[in-house]
Formats: sequence, structure tokens, C-alpha cells
Amino acid sequence: MTGTSASSSAAIEIHELNVRRGGAPALRDVTLAIPRGTVTGLLGPSGCGKTTLMRCIVGTQIVESGTVTLLGRPAGAAALRRRIGYVTQAPSVYLDLTIRDNVRYFASLYGRGNDAVADTIEAVGLTTHTHHRAGDLSGGQLGRVSLACALVAQPELLVLDEPTVGLDPVLRAELWEHFASLAAAGTTLLVSSHVMDEADHCENLLLLRDGRLLAHVPPDELRRRTDKANLEEAFLSLIREHQVGVQP
Repeated sequence: MTGTSASSSAAIEIHELNVRRGGAPALRDVTLAIPRGTVTGLLGPSGCGKTTLMRCIVGTQIVESGTVTLLGRPAGAAALRRRIGYVTQAPSVYLDLTIRDNVRYFASLYGRGNDAVADTIEAVGLTTHTHHRAGDLSGGQLGRVSLACALVAQPELLVLDEPTVGLDPVLRAELWEHFASLAAAGTTLLVSSHVMDEADHCENLLLLRDGRLLAHVPPDELRRRTDKANLEEAFLSLIREHQVGVQP
């Protein structure tokens, strides 16, 4: 496993994290540090531990051992609630409210004004649906409303669990541009995906397999290390290398 060393500039610091779910290991000795103001991709196949790791980071997962520190405080600390945004795979919105009212509600919790509401709804491509009830939207649209409710708070750390699933290529590209602009303004983003072609939008990649962190590297470094131009092929090469390494 490869990880970066912890430092005072890290938004996320994890040391020797172990988690069991259903009696089986879900995360194994994960150690990493993510710098502030960056976009980091969390990649790997379904069931590899991505969502479990994110739950550990936002403080909703019981851990067996290890430490998770966010913005200098232990994960789950009350002081972090206004500083961290989390978007799950399942939409978390009020179905009886309109898109605008959902986003306005979350904006009010964080003292954001109407300009922030309008800008955020535009960022997720829902301006023409502002007055539609959330309960009348498609699954993909509901996901975008959940994303808007997190974005409008302008958190210091934003954790996104596969936010681009079900979106068309144009909107996916626009969202990644928005993520980059947030990072440039100082927000730290951790974005999970099982789509390798999104990896090039990230400054660094966390590659998980069977609960283990195989690598924490920039996309170009992964290509160089595996001598593969295609990132999906590079990841597969890394997995094969790991499998050989763990054989008795």
C-alpha cells in the first residue's frame, strides 16, 4: 500500500484504519493524507470499500481500530458539522418541497443568501426545473438536488459518493469543472467513482481493492508506474501486481 505522509496542511488524515462489516474486513490498514484545496478521486470496483471509507471520514461508521482526523479534529466531532458536506448515493431531499425550497432550506442553515441558491441550482443544471417538486423528478435529477443542497453550504470539505452516476456527459463535464473551481477557492473534495475516465479530473487518486489502498498517486504517476496510457488498464495492471504480491 502507498500513502502520503500526514501534515498540518492535510484536510483528511487517516492512520492504520481498520473496519469490519458483517464480521468481514471492509477496510484494512488504510493510511493516507489528503491536502486542503484539492480534488481527490476515490476509485475502485463496487464492494471495494469506497462508501465505508467515506462513512468513516464523515463520522458515521464504527471503526475497529485506527484514527481519522478532519481539518484537525477527530471524525464525528460536533465542531465539524458545519464544515463538512456529504452527498450519499441515495438522494437525501424533501420530496414535498420544490428544488428551490430544498436548496433554500439548506442554505438558511448555513447563512447563505438567495444568490448562492440560484448559483448552486445552475451549477447542477436544474435552473429550468427550479419550481418542480422533488417528488416529481427522475432519479438522476434527485441526485443533483442532493448535490446542490450540499454545495450551497460551501463546506471546507466536501465528500461525494458517486455524484455523477446517471448524468449525461455534458453535465458530468460541467460538474467536474465546478469541482475544480471549488478546489481552487480552497474547498477540499473527495469524490468516489467506479468510472475510470473521470480519474483525469482529479489531482490525486486513491485506488481501493478489497478494502486495501493500493495506491495514492496523481493520474500521470499511475500511468508512469504501470507503463499504461489508459487509466483503466493502469488500474488493472496495479491489481494484478498486488495479487502477485499477496500470494503465499
